[in-house]
Amino acid sequence: MHFMTALKAAWQQRNSLLCVGLDPDPAKFPEHLKGRPDAIFEFCKAIVDATADLVCCFKPQIAYFAAQRAEDQLEALIDHIHAAHPATPVILDAKRGDIGSTAEQYAVEAFERFRADAITVNPYMGRDSVDPYLAYADKGVILLCRTSNPGGSDLQFLEVDAPAGRMKLYEHVARTVAEDWNASGNCGLVVGATFPAEIARVRELTGDMPLLVPGIGAQGGDIAATLAAGRTANGTGLMINSSRAILYAGKGEDFADAARKVALDTRDAINAQR
Repeated sequence: MHFMTALKAAWQQRNSLLCVGLDPDPAKFPEHLKGRPDAIFEFCKAIVDATADLVCCFKPQIAYFAAQRAEDQLEALIDHIHAAHPATPVILDAKRGDIGSTAEQYAVEAFERFRADAITVNPYMGRDSVDPYLAYADKGVILLCRTSNPGGSDLQFLEVDAPAGRMKLYEHVARTVAEDWNASGNCGLVVGATFPAEIARVRELTGDMPLLVPGIGAQGGDIAATLAAGRTANGTGLMINSSRAILYAGKGEDFADAARKVALDTRDAINAQR
């Protein structure tokens, strides 16, 4: 199934714009999982199974797996999501960005090895560095645009002379992706919840293009401001990510139940503003 088709179905059928980020840190795991060779898989699997009916997608961050030599557990986790929750798309948060020949290998890694439904990509090396991902027309390609970290302004907020006139660099990225790179209708953009004015500007430039919005929860982004700035006319268009606030809501053997409660509260808080 096309990533965008699956995402739109999840928005409607789950009545949810919530994306749960899977950033497993073994130091924060409950004691009963610590030291197990499969701890990362078991922790994430429990979170997934507890929250799948509340989310529009999951977003595993590859660095948290690779740093622990747990890429095999990431493969197993994505396989589990596809088998147990087949209507839930998976975004591999990798933020890849490299020359075309290397990007081809990263695309194989994301879509053929890990079998992700979408990937986050850094667009700042230009179109040829993104083409290998776009070639997978049924997969989502979610490009960094206006990121949630404070240092994002160092470059993304610079004024540039673009073909459409003078604008900020993130605006040029948004316009370029929407008008030139999205021929297969499989692109989205990353825009941080910590910058609601920029979310509104990106929405203005891109129409109904899906936006992945990190920064609520632990990073302090405001849900009401995010929805007001970024939702589409039908009340969707957003994948609002929360990671740490949900993953580490509980510290005991009932950690998955605690995660479900926070995920439910977060989904409902989002829906209250739709």
